[in-house]
Amino acid sequence: MSWFSTLKRIIFLESFCVLCAQTCPQRTMPVPLWRTGLLLCCLCFCASLEEECVFGIVGQPVSLPCLYPKLLTFVNFSIEWRRDDEVVLRSVWKNNSNVEELSVNSATISADAARTGNFSLELPTVYPKEHNMSYSLFIISEENQSAALCTVCLRIAASFSSPLLLREEAAQGEETVFLCHSSGGFPEPAVHWRINHTNEPPEGSVRTLALSLPDSHLYNITSHLKVNIPKESMVSCTIENLSMNETLTSTSYGVGVSPVVSRASEAMWIFSTGLCAVVGVMVVAGVAYQIHLDRISKRKKREHQQADRGYKRRNLFKEETEAMKPKETDV
Repeated sequence: MSWFSTLKRIIFLESFCVLCAQTCPQRTMPVPLWRTGLLLCCLCFCASLEEECVFGIVGQPVSLPCLYPKLLTFVNFSIEWRRDDEVVLRSVWKNNSNVEELSVNSATISADAARTGNFSLELPTVYPKEHNMSYSLFIISEENQSAALCTVCLRIAASFSSPLLLREEAAQGEETVFLCHSSGGFPEPAVHWRINHTNEPPEGSVRTLALSLPDSHLYNITSHLKVNIPKESMVSCTIENLSMNETLTSTSYGVGVSPVVSRASEAMWIFSTGLCAVVGVMVVAGVAYQIHLDRISKRKKREHQQADRGYKRRNLFKEETEAMKPKETDV
């Protein structure tokens, strides 16, 4: 039920009560009929306060609607958005201006809420732990102390990864093992196995484990199928997430029909090939650079040796020249 429908029901209920107050005192109502009318009024009032649920996707913003035009007549008041018993946002208004606001996890409302009557709560992101929690708006003022204006329940969902299907071949006459894995979704999905598109696996051949991660509360699903089927049989695994309206299927084809390498193995092969290519290029570049350094080192060494030999030759020539000069003697 939308907030607009809820507002119409409240207005209708108030009009109905006013009409009853004007007409009922004119005559005496029998006790059973009076009780029946009171019960109907209670049922209508409860129906008008029925919770509206909003769908949110993990990691994305969501708006919790609340339209209350009656606050347009208020001058000074305070409001609180509460998640169950926890205060998510507190706002103080004076003369239609927001003078103070405290929020948890950056929750906000419109800056002109007091002029438009739109007090919808804006959440920048939602988490799985908030699934099926109720958010309520309360007003605190002189005329009305802590009255609930709106109540909205929040339902959370997240998409699962495409299922990874692995097949372990068995010898003739032995059971074949299949493994189906998907992760990162919410809430817990349903897992369906099919053999040759239509046949369901035998009872007791499927074992499924759903693990909720402690930090994110998202689910990892691992399902095992152990069955004795011909090698040419085709097996498919389907992850069904009704909250997201998604159905993800992965199929393993029989060896005799169309052998298909699993996506994980293919991705690993591509990654390994790319890694080997990168490592090979790095090795070749390293060897070439080392050869270049060796050549430079050898050239410098030869130049140094040639300089040493020239210096020695010059010294030797100088010594021979000095030895050949006649020595002066005293007569």
